[in-house]
Amino acid sequence: MELSLRAIGMPSSPIRKLVPFADEAKRRGIHVYHLNIGQPDIKTPECALDALRKIDRSILEYSPSDGCLSLRTRLAGYYAGFGINLGPDEIIITTGGSEAVLIAFMTCLNPGDEIIVTDPFYANYKSFAIFAGAVIKSVRTSIEEGFRLPSVEAFEEQITPRTKAILICNPNNPTGYLYTREEMERLRDIVVKHNLFLFSDEVYREFTYSGEPYVSAMHMQGIENNVILIDSMSKRYSECGIRVGCLCTRNKKVRDAAMKFCQARLSPPLLGQIVAEASLDVQESYLRDVYEEYIERRNFLIDGLNKIPGVYSPLPMGAFYTIAKLPVDDAEEFCKWCLSDFNYNGATVMMAPAAGFYTVPSDGRQQVRIAYVLNKEDLGKALECLAKALEAYPGRISN
Repeated sequence: MELSLRAIGMPSSPIRKLVPFADEAKRRGIHVYHLNIGQPDIKTPECALDALRKIDRSILEYSPSDGCLSLRTRLAGYYAGFGINLGPDEIIITTGGSEAVLIAFMTCLNPGDEIIVTDPFYANYKSFAIFAGAVIKSVRTSIEEGFRLPSVEAFEEQITPRTKAILICNPNNPTGYLYTREEMERLRDIVVKHNLFLFSDEVYREFTYSGEPYVSAMHMQGIENNVILIDSMSKRYSECGIRVGCLCTRNKKVRDAAMKFCQARLSPPLLGQIVAEASLDVQESYLRDVYEEYIERRNFLIDGLNKIPGVYSPLPMGAFYTIAKLPVDDAEEFCKWCLSDFNYNGATVMMAPAAGFYTVPSDGRQQVRIAYVLNKEDLGKALECLAKALEAYPGRISN
């Protein structure tokens, strides 16, 4: 018996593929500093935890397929605070932001249709495209230019009769890049000219460090029916495990079609929605403290990385990730080696090889994605491990 071509073609996650190496290191008593995955060590808000503790139901029933109305109503109010005007009926609750991406693809794309992304991109987008039978095409950004948005011409070189959508992540995972208003307007003009969908993953909206007002795809005029917003509660409230996200669109035709997929999977998580709704009561001080903590972590990490000989990382202006270039021949082999053959004072570091975030893996061969989701003390120890590992690594290359 043979597996499906879809299964064979499905890539392993660059974020999780080295987990067996990390598990084996831990079995040997090595402490592993996890910089590979966007799992914050920030405490979940107490109002969310209280809601979880106080759930008092005799039946844990299905929720509506589009999610609980009370949560959707509260989310409409949340978005209004960012100048994004949506009604509860324009918000569909999903099982995390991941399901929102998948449902958006399944709703809007036929097998063989093409989605344009900026390279590097969140690796699971490719997996979701395989689910939908769609094709990822990329326009390349470069670490030397801070991963800024490519030109209109670069996008249009990739557009064919099969092109159906552009997909962005803003602020960006994995690079931490934050699109400017001018760049968002540039994307709007491409979308209008070529009549494309614009999938906009805005999970990291709270974490923008430029000092300028946040610019959402939903703010762009003239593409109201083209935009599908992807969001999640996971990162802003440090509650990745509740698996609650949403798909938002003003396009009724898209919403009606998406609901068929939502009905097929029955409903999003009831308990997660209860916690998510309670999270919207969080004190402003919580969000402010978390924001300031991430700025401190970012500055500490980037400063530390760029002090290591041969390492370079641009300053990310959003989210809590950065792409760093290392003086090694193959970053994936280096990341494996750090877990299997190296430790410094009984500890090592785990990072995500960046090759898996590129359409052409060799473009990221010397790069890693680092998530600054650990406190500064642990970040400092992780940086020390990284510096010592680079000194000892047999595959180190000179600049």
